[in-house]
Amino acid sequence: MKHLSPKEAHKFLKDTPEAVFVDVRSEMEYMFVGHPTGSILIPWVDGPDWDIDPDFVSHVKKAASVNRPVVLICRSGRRSIDAGLALEKAGLTEVYNVLNGFEGDLNEHHHRNTHNGWRFDGLPWAQT
Repeated sequence: MKHLSPKEAHKFLKDTPEAVFVDVRSEMEYMFVGHPTGSILIPWVDGPDWDIDPDFVSHVKKAASVNRPVVLICRSGRRSIDAGLALEKAGLTEVYNVLNGFEGDLNEHHHRNTHNGWRFDGLPWAQT
């Protein structure tokens, strides 16, 4: 798995139109916190039980069809690493993780979006 900063991931996605941009956060995060423009939602874990989706890999494989690069993003870059490792274990060879995720790391006051992440970098995003 390769790791890209949010700005590197944005450039990669612009330069690689065949890439699939997968947001692995929960449906609630995707809808209410917002999501990167052009991403599709395939949760790694989701409610109500917050278990890993046993069909995650098959959903991503279907979205990526034949050997398309897969770029993963989550809130802070941690869940997307676990999801990426599962994809690599399942045979996907071109998997990318967005470092610091959509909202970035917590600051000393336990707030996000203050020093890194997709939104902090001013990259395009939407809220549904």
